[in-house]
Amino acid sequence: MTEKRKKTERKVEKKEKVVGALKSEERRIGTRGRIFEGIVIKKFPKRVTISFERMIYVRKYERYAKSKTKIHARLPEKLEEEIKIGDLVRVQECRPLSKIIHFIVIKKVKNKEEIK
Repeated sequence: MTEKRKKTERKVEKKEKVVGALKSEERRIGTRGRIFEGIVIKKFPKRVTISFERMIYVRKYERYAKSKTKIHARLPEKLEEEIKIGDLVRVQECRPLSKIIHFIVIKKVKNKEEIK
């Protein structure tokens, strides 16, 4: 192989590098953007719903208010049996996979028992 071709192959490998995302023969889902941690509140085939609290500044009252956010995330096959309702998981932004799914589960952080 020529050196030029080797360099382009290395660049392609770097771009296809996936952090805990779905790695199948047919499809690769690359991750990018923001990372969140939240508790799994619902579990579906190939998808989970996570919830987490965040603080929002209210200008009118010059104070902070708690707000809950729900995110739908793709659940890779290799993590499907490992993750259960109540677990703390880390999700990262990816390309839009459907109307509501824009995140993918990277890894399980803690069990339900470890959180309490």
